[in-house]
Amino acid sequence: MKIIIDEKIIEKCNHIAIGSIESIVVVKEDNEANEELWKIIDEQAKAIENKIDVKEISKIKNIADSRVAYKAFGKDPSRYRLSSEALYRRIARGLGLYKVNNVVDINNLISLQSAYSVGTYDLDKLRGEIHFTIADEGETYAGIGKGELNITNLPVFYDEEGKFGSTTSDSERAMITADAKHILMNIVSFNGEDELEKYMDEACELLEKYADGKILSKEINKC
Repeated sequence: MKIIIDEKIIEKCNHIAIGSIESIVVVKEDNEANEELWKIIDEQAKAIENKIDVKEISKIKNIADSRVAYKAFGKDPSRYRLSSEALYRRIARGLGLYKVNNVVDINNLISLQSAYSVGTYDLDKLRGEIHFTIADEGETYAGIGKGELNITNLPVFYDEEGKFGSTTSDSERAMITADAKHILMNIVSFNGEDELEKYMDEACELLEKYADGKILSKEINKC
């Protein structure tokens, strides 16, 4: 699965690497079916809640490096937070994680383990080549659970039909629902590829074990 990283974003940050996993999956929304997965997620969440103060989250390396990139793009990382930072802050405040479905929950677990932004998309809802760039002034889309989201200057994914995902919040267009069968998971690094392989391997194992995943491809796209 090739992700084309546009020159527009490379000019602002030349350490971008995206770990992309394409897989066939079975989406399960039944919490009982996902009980074993949620034990793992709860353990990860408790470790974060017990060890990390909210004030220290922005200093975690992969989050801190992403915040530097956001500033280079012209986006305030304290107002439009990296999705992994938002997850960490929610857990550190004792709010826990919401349960969605097994694939989204795996997505969030990998984000907690890595502190990278992770986005998973229904490939059947996407068309043509997939690019990674910076959104133009005035651009918006319907964010999941957020209404119309201002994506100006955010790092975003787009296909021939337009923008569909960002490292802050994804759009509703390609979100993972019970009908999704063919997915793309992107682990986005703004500090190079050194740590991506291990988290991609972990994601593949989780998809295979908890989503009946059949991995079709695994590739690191970088500038």
